[in-house]
Amino acid sequence: MAKKDKILIIEDEKPIAKALTLKLKKEGLESQVAANGQEALDLLDKEKYGLLILDLVMPKMDGFDFLEEIKKKNIDIPIIVSSNLSQDDDIKKAKELGASDFLVKSDTSIADVVQKVKDMLEK
Repeated sequence: MAKKDKILIIEDEKPIAKALTLKLKKEGLESQVAANGQEALDLLDKEKYGLLILDLVMPKMDGFDFLEEIKKKNIDIPIIVSSNLSQDDDIKKAKELGASDFLVKSDTSIADVVQKVKDMLEK
């Protein structure tokens, strides 16, 4: 698997981040975790990723601010938003800011998230 397939999980809930990391590893995918948007921006300055999994509600810098920042920096990378925010306005805003897909955490299993990641990396 190419280095570009490394996945950055931007998630402040440690159990969710750990579950995603373990499931991705089981599927042969390398991942790294950032606990907030600022930490993720710092990692993006140092490393290349094939895809991001982004929570919207986080400390320091939330997902919307993160999406705005990477848009300003012209970073073109597939982003799956995984959030419990499920209002149409939130989904629309995330997609307008560059999110490739939007998954509602309470409606989506970890296995489904991993399958979506694999599908997007194959495109």
